[in-house]
This record gives sequence, structure tokens and C-alpha cells, in this order.
Amino acid sequence: MGIVIGVVGPHDLVDDVAATCEEQPGVSTLRLDYDHESQAPAIVEAHAGAVEGWLFTGIVPYMLARGADVLTRPAVFVDYSGATLLSALVRLQREGHDITRLSIDTISPADVTATFVEAGLPTDRLRTLGYRPETTSKKIVSFHRRDPDHPVITCLSSVHEALRGEMHVLRLAPSEHSVRVALRQLLLTAEGQAQEDAQIALGLVEVDGDEGLLREAAALGGTLAAFRGGTHLLVTTRGPLFDATGGFTGLPMLARLAVHSSVARVGFGLGRSAAEAESLARRALARARRIGDVAAVLSLRADTDIVLESVVSMPSGEQNLSVLARRVGLSVPTLEKLLEARDAAGGEALTTREIAERLAVQQRTARRMLHRLELAGLAERTGNLTSGSSGRPLTLYRLTL
Repeated sequence: MGIVIGVVGPHDLVDDVAATCEEQPGVSTLRLDYDHESQAPAIVEAHAGAVEGWLFTGIVPYMLARGADVLTRPAVFVDYSGATLLSALVRLQREGHDITRLSIDTISPADVTATFVEAGLPTDRLRTLGYRPETTSKKIVSFHRRDPDHPVITCLSSVHEALRGEMHVLRLAPSEHSVRVALRQLLLTAEGQAQEDAQIALGLVEVDGDEGLLREAAALGGTLAAFRGGTHLLVTTRGPLFDATGGFTGLPMLARLAVHSSVARVGFGLGRSAAEAESLARRALARARRIGDVAAVLSLRADTDIVLESVVSMPSGEQNLSVLARRVGLSVPTLEKLLEARDAAGGEALTTREIAERLAVQQRTARRMLHRLELAGLAERTGNLTSGSSGRPLTLYRLTL
């Protein structure tokens, strides 16, 4: 069975990137081009149901789509550092330009420096402007115009169009190697999500009557059966449950069941086998009983329990810390420290080591906390950072609570 990948980028890049992707057996592409990178979120939203993953031709459309919260499938972007940047330097050198004196946008300064150092080139006369969410093409154009004597390397077609009549500007096009690296990462991520989505989710439901239960089970793409002692068994998989709970944050069906029943308790277990899922569902229901007559809990492996509210959570800035603490199993002071760490970082991603240091805990404890927040939709992994030693890479998390 093949996988359909949506390739998003400017007109002149999409076809080449898609063709490279289609060299991979089992991969087909949906080619989605735009006139300006600002159109990327609307394109993704319009075609979300037609693909299993997204591959963006650069970081800017990817960040715009992520910032608009329209990415419901695995997504990656082609990295322009490394091989792509090196090929541009070779081209400029052949044209007679001084490649130690350039103005480069979008690629992070650290990646630019690393590429130049690996090539044995000095970096003291480079001008770099890494991409940030608030960066616009207009700001990038202004950055390059401040020093018109520096040849320009840009990653954006809009910047290239604005500057090509007044400065020497070279627009980067992703190398085939960079596309293959991004595609490999996407396929691994998509495969992992497919396996996760197929995990068994069992729900044990306690209500006074069964009115509305069959409808709720159908909405979850599942089936309903009598269990024992008046408890109902709801069988579904991780994917539909994730969608229906707003990313494991709230369970709207709980409020609907409570309209017809004085008792409405739900315990969901998520496991790799039916036996594991049932065991976790029992644990979840036991905790729901301790909470009250109307409660829902999702239990996962590694002793992780998430309390699901009767409505999908409010935007992160409006959430009550005591509610969050109860849902993810962390204390309010711990969440306050995490909020301080998030604000101190200016919304940028933090490593597990940085979180551990700020909370004065061991790294494995920080990883466990971040895993709970991620499952609750309050943190997201943004990549890995090599620690510089022989130890495991440090995972980067962006806190969204």
C-alpha cells in the first residue's frame, strides 16, 4: 500500500521535489504550488484529507502552516543547509564571486557557520538572518539591502523577485540529497504515526442507562458491547480517539452522557494489545471513580494518566493551572516553573537538559514530565540536538501550555 505526500512550495520547485520523492517505491505526490509562501496554510487546510504527510520545499511555508495550526498529518521541510548551501557556494565561486562575503537568509546562523567551517571557509565576513516566526519577506529584503555589496543567497522566491534587479542574488533550490533526507524522515514519522493510530483503545463506560452510547461509539469509529456489572465496553483505535479528544485534552461525549445519566464515568486504556488496553482501561476507570460521578481518564503505558475534561480545552493561555495539573498528573508549582521556562526562552524550543536544570530534577524526570505534556497536547517535539558527547541526543520541546 502506497503513501500520498503533499509537496508544497513555489511553482518552480514543486515539480522537481515531487519527482525526487516519486523515485521512492510506493510514494505518490500531490503537487501543490503557490505564488507566495503566505498561501501555504490555506493550501494545507484545503487538501488535508488527501495526503498522509506533508513535505515543504523550505522551512518558511512549513513554519507558516505550523503557526496556523493546520498540520494534522506528519510534516517535514527540506533543509537548505549542508549539501544545498554547498552547491550554491560552488556555483557562486565559478561565477567569480567572493564566497566568504555573502548575505544569507532563512538558514540558521549556526548551520551556516557549520557548513562553512566544514568546507574550510572563513565566516567573519558573512551576514546571516535566520528565520523566526515573525520574520517576513519584507524584513528579509530590508536586511539584504543594508549591505548591497554582499552577494545574496536567499531561500525565498519573493525575496529573489524583489532584489534581482538591484543586487546579485542567488535563490537556493533544494538538492536531491536534501530532498531524499527529508523524505526519509517523513516516511519514518508517517509510519510511526500509522502504527500509533492503529493502537487499540478500549473504553470502560459506567452510566445509568445506555441512551446515546451507541451514537457516541459510532462517532469514535468504534463498537459497543456489554462488559460486566452494568459496564459497557467501547472499542476503537488511537487515531479516532485522538481526534475526538482534541489531542487527548477533552472528551465532549462526557457532557452529553451526563445529560441523561447522574453517573457518567469513562476509563480509556491505550495499548499495543487488547489485554494491555483492557488493563489500562481498568486503571483509568478506577481513577475516574475517585474523581467523581462525572469523570473521564485516559491511561497510557509508563504510568501516565490524563484526566479528560468534559469539553475540549480552551486556548492554552486561558487554561486554569489547577485543571492542567490534575489532567497531566503534575503539581501546580511544577507547571508554574515550566511556564517561567517557556517565557524565559521567548517561546523557543528547550532541550530536556535545560528543562531539568530549571526544575532542578534529573533529565529522565524531565523527559517523563515532557512526555506527559506532549500526550496532553501541551508540548511538542521539534527535533534533536546533539549533546556534543557520546550520550543520547537531547530532545527539543516547545512548550505550548
